Amino acid sequence: MDMIADATQVAQHEAARGTQASVNAALAAGKAAARSGEYLTFRLGGEEYGIDILRVQEIRSYEPPTRIANAPHFIKGVVNLRGVIVPIVDLRLKLGCDTAEYNGFTVVIVLNVRGRVVGAVVDSVSDVLELTAEHIKPAPELASGIDAGFITGIGSIPQGPAKDDDSKAKERMLILMDIEGLMSAADMGLIDVH
Repeated sequence: MDMIADATQVAQHEAARGTQASVNAALAAGKAAARSGEYLTFRLGGEEYGIDILRVQEIRSYEPPTRIANAPHFIKGVVNLRGVIVPIVDLRLKLGCDTAEYNGFTVVIVLNVRGRVVGAVVDSVSDVLELTAEHIKPAPELASGIDAGFITGIGSIPQGPAKDDDSKAKERMLILMDIEGLMSAADMGLIDVH
């Protein structure tokens, strides 16, 4: 699991590097549009997502949590992380992915959201990318029945030259998430927003 150790080290380095002013500005902005910066990328089903690296505390391999009675289906339970009881949310179940298979690639991204530690189960972690404003497009407007409020933008990263003169360069698409907004939503029941 060298990939997990490397990603954890990068996340800790970037969190230490972040300034309090940028954290305060992000909190003051509330749910703002995606901004340039570094994003941890991960997979849920067939899609790739990105979250602000400054929200990531560490990345751990998946271990079955202790179930909590009457919890919503997407809250898998809790784990003890060095003396802190951490709720574990399976983002695949929360976001309606077709399957949620637990294998050697399944990891838990440990997040610090509004002063609370929360774990998010994902299929796999990809890498850390620096996105500039030119790589970030606005979140799409979707039908009112679809809750896309946690989507802050779409990252579009060129993946090399076009194969011929008539085709465009291949692009890697990332769905950029407001992980703080998602985890502190009322239906999650994890964070008191008063």
